[in-house]
Amino acid sequence: MAEQPPLPKRIDSLSEKLVPPIPPKPVSRSPSKRLNKMATSENLPADSAMSQNFEAKHHYKSCFKTFQEFYKNGDLFDIELKVGDTKFKCHKIVLSCVSQYFRVMFMSEMSESRQKVVTIHDIEESAMAKLINFAYTGKITFTIETVQPILYAASILQINTVIEACCQFMENHLHPTNCIDVHNFAEQHNHAELMKMADHYILDNFNDVVETDEFKDMSFNHLECLVKSQDLNVTDETQVYEAVLKWVKEDAESRKANMSKLLSHIKLALLSPTYLVENVASEELVKKDLDCRDLLDDAKSYQMSLASLVSKVRPSEQTRPRKSCAGVLFCVGGRGASGDPFKSIECYDPRNNKWFGITEMMNRRRHVGVCWTGGLLYSVGGHDGTKHLNTGEVFDPKTNKWYNIAAMTTPRRGIALAPMGGAIYAVGGLDDTTCYDTVERYDHACDKWTFVSSMNVRRGGVGVTSFNGHLYAVGGNDGTSSLDRCEKYDPIMNKWSSIANMERPRAGAGLSVLEGYVYVVGGFDDSSPLNTCERYNCQTNKWERMADMTCARGGVGVSTMAGKVFAVGGHDGFNYLSSVEAYDPIKDSWTTVSNIQQCRAGAGLAFSECSPNLLMNSQVNNIEKEQGY
Repeated sequence: MAEQPPLPKRIDSLSEKLVPPIPPKPVSRSPSKRLNKMATSENLPADSAMSQNFEAKHHYKSCFKTFQEFYKNGDLFDIELKVGDTKFKCHKIVLSCVSQYFRVMFMSEMSESRQKVVTIHDIEESAMAKLINFAYTGKITFTIETVQPILYAASILQINTVIEACCQFMENHLHPTNCIDVHNFAEQHNHAELMKMADHYILDNFNDVVETDEFKDMSFNHLECLVKSQDLNVTDETQVYEAVLKWVKEDAESRKANMSKLLSHIKLALLSPTYLVENVASEELVKKDLDCRDLLDDAKSYQMSLASLVSKVRPSEQTRPRKSCAGVLFCVGGRGASGDPFKSIECYDPRNNKWFGITEMMNRRRHVGVCWTGGLLYSVGGHDGTKHLNTGEVFDPKTNKWYNIAAMTTPRRGIALAPMGGAIYAVGGLDDTTCYDTVERYDHACDKWTFVSSMNVRRGGVGVTSFNGHLYAVGGNDGTSSLDRCEKYDPIMNKWSSIANMERPRAGAGLSVLEGYVYVVGGFDDSSPLNTCERYNCQTNKWERMADMTCARGGVGVSTMAGKVFAVGGHDGFNYLSSVEAYDPIKDSWTTVSNIQQCRAGAGLAFSECSPNLLMNSQVNNIEKEQGY
């Protein structure tokens, strides 16, 4: 029998198996000294990972979950709130975390800080229950019926997160039938932001609000603030006048004293003369009030001044249309730094101070003639980057489409377009060899151009506008130099006659009419672009210098809108511009407004009474059709 191998020695411990046993070292009497020695030993430098930062990511959530359990189980309560007939047991620390009101109460020397039961006044029990639940859970539910008492309670207790949530909920649920009540509630409880939201809604939906029962009970101060706002969304001033009349007649005996004050904020001068006589002048409340009659006479005088060309027609807030009545500006074509002419169109909405795009033209056009008449936008002539154009096209905002019209006889750029007497006049311009003095007239009914009498001077880059039955042609370049010479056209006599010269020669300037004056803005002289502005008094046959623009603008687009002269884009001698500014004749100053989306010079600018909403809705409808919706 073979010999068996010896049995292995028994190992009593793992340490005995791995290493020889080491006698234990004596323990230091000072643990801190021992740890310091470890940290500063040669093998373990002091900046090594001898410490570790630990953060429990859900610690706060875990703590509040524990508070929720305490609340649910009735554990460790240290305060009782008495609201009406109901008592709520809570934890001071939780209430103090969400409410500045309770934080001050419990952390100060107030008597409540030492009480076991605290009475809360002026808060509904149901609202308090929801806010206490929010303190523990961070959750709360609003309804139309409960949001106001919750907001009121949160305001007293200074729970800001709930206040913000309530205000947002109320804004999202504003309606013509509740917006006045929301305003009144916000005003009463000093919620400025909520009051601002409610007023913004009322201004935007004024005509709908006027039809509600709540409107009849609106305070005088509130109504006055609304009717004097430039942001009041109405299509014309007749709606404002009739709303005021409705409010006054609801309680005529006590409210008639406010009639003249409210009437002073209505732009009576912008009402039609017929409406002014038949509706305003005949109203008994107006006839019996001396101040109302004075306001009516002022409006009539202003209208007569415009009609008779009295030299000093003084602009005022009474003659400046509200933003909602202001229409839009069309900025058409032009070119930018690339040199390529644009097809694109931008529209300015004064209600929100923004530009938006609409359907592009069929052709690229720079130094194009543009005008608005008969509910249509006309774009004629210009240069497409290859050749001069005699073609024209017209945009119909109702269909959101461009259509071709008959071509002019002469292709040209630097042309000016102006409507007058139902016709459109194309004036001056130039090509690569010639500056033109010729004028063509377009008849929309027969889609035909015909020549009328030529100007006395050749004018490329001329500024043209129509006013009081005449065309005014200002400046331009005759092929040799920029011009300060000006002339006007009488369509009855078919004749041009000279008027006073400008102070500065200029070509590529913009021309527009405001409050009985013809304004010329920017342009180039023979050496540089200009920032100057002049206006012509047709009564005295004189030009006068007005405030300068903030920057020089040659090839600028100019038009009048909402009682101001707008100057759009242009070239400052170094760069193509996207900046826009507006001239206020009351202040004799220019202020910047929102930039156009593309830098451009040589664009045409035209004002339209067209609603911005019509243009934007047409764009949306076209996109939906293209995408098959």
